[in-house]
Amino acid sequence: MKRIGLLTSGGDCSGLNAAIRAVVSSAIERGWEVIGIHDATNGLILRPLSYHQMSMKDFEFPFATLGGTMLGTTNQADAHKFLKEDGSTEVLNDEQILERFKAGVDELKLEALVVIGGDGSMNIVSRYCQKAGVKMVGIPKTMDNDAPGTDLAIGFQTAREVVMDALDKLDTTAASHKRVMVAEVMGRGAGHLALQSAIAGFADIALIPEIPYTYEGIVKKLKAVKAEGRNHALMVVAEGVKTPEGEHYRAINGHTFGGISSYFVKRLTEDGFNVRGNILGHIQRSGTPCASDRILASSFGVHAVKLLAEGKTDRVVVHQNGHVTDLSLSEILSIGNTPVDPNEELVHVAKNLGIYIGEF
Repeated sequence: MKRIGLLTSGGDCSGLNAAIRAVVSSAIERGWEVIGIHDATNGLILRPLSYHQMSMKDFEFPFATLGGTMLGTTNQADAHKFLKEDGSTEVLNDEQILERFKAGVDELKLEALVVIGGDGSMNIVSRYCQKAGVKMVGIPKTMDNDAPGTDLAIGFQTAREVVMDALDKLDTTAASHKRVMVAEVMGRGAGHLALQSAIAGFADIALIPEIPYTYEGIVKKLKAVKAEGRNHALMVVAEGVKTPEGEHYRAINGHTFGGISSYFVKRLTEDGFNVRGNILGHIQRSGTPCASDRILASSFGVHAVKLLAEGKTDRVVVHQNGHVTDLSLSEILSIGNTPVDPNEELVHVAKNLGIYIGEF
């Protein structure tokens, strides 16, 4: 192994630069060259190619400590429509995409590709790599923490800190004005972030996609809080939670999740509660990665390079039972996303803390 490529794909999150740094540092220690591919696979598919040879100088302050990704990324809804640097778009069919990708890999003489992304990115890029005849190792990242096969993914722990900090701040203004504060957090199909943030932020209600709830249950909890003598409450809602009528709340163009908090603000206000809504949005993706995410990302990056050095490919680095290990790419893709298990320990922790988490 002499020359590898490295890219980030899908939505960004904190800790990606730490993972990039770990891959580059560990590879350089072995005498390898690392080519940073810009804007996910776009750097290999669009023309001209977009990349640069990486060195440890890339990580002089502040890049290693920043959120986001220094390589850029894409999370495009249409996998065949590409946005070019000049602002124009280029539409390619599957065959053209695969041919461009292979030509890019060949031109850069890449022997392997390290892909930092979610399960969707792993699925797509692995097909490209198979076509191009290039080896691949994956590193999981997602602030939703629903990546298959791993207990932790890069970005989740920082996002949890961001939400907890927001809840602490919302609590003081809620108390000052005797209000119910509804905090909407990310989580389209998995409620790990909402559940754990609600526990850490001492919320009264936590709604997640995996557990059904009733509007009457919410009202009952808020009335119980008031009966206890407390004049305010915190409610955390994952963006993927459906309305009591069983519908997703899609605020933008009919397909983008977000805005379910508005539903609860309107309805609770009509029922006499003093309510304010707060959509935390992309602030959850941003910010300086916490120590835990930096350590996890660094461990993942080192392990990815170790796999390549040992000749092991088509593997995905994972964190299981407190240790960094790896699983086959095929196993990861067969598992699918990992939602909250309604029987898991933290669900029972929330319930026993008095948090209304639904009807089960």
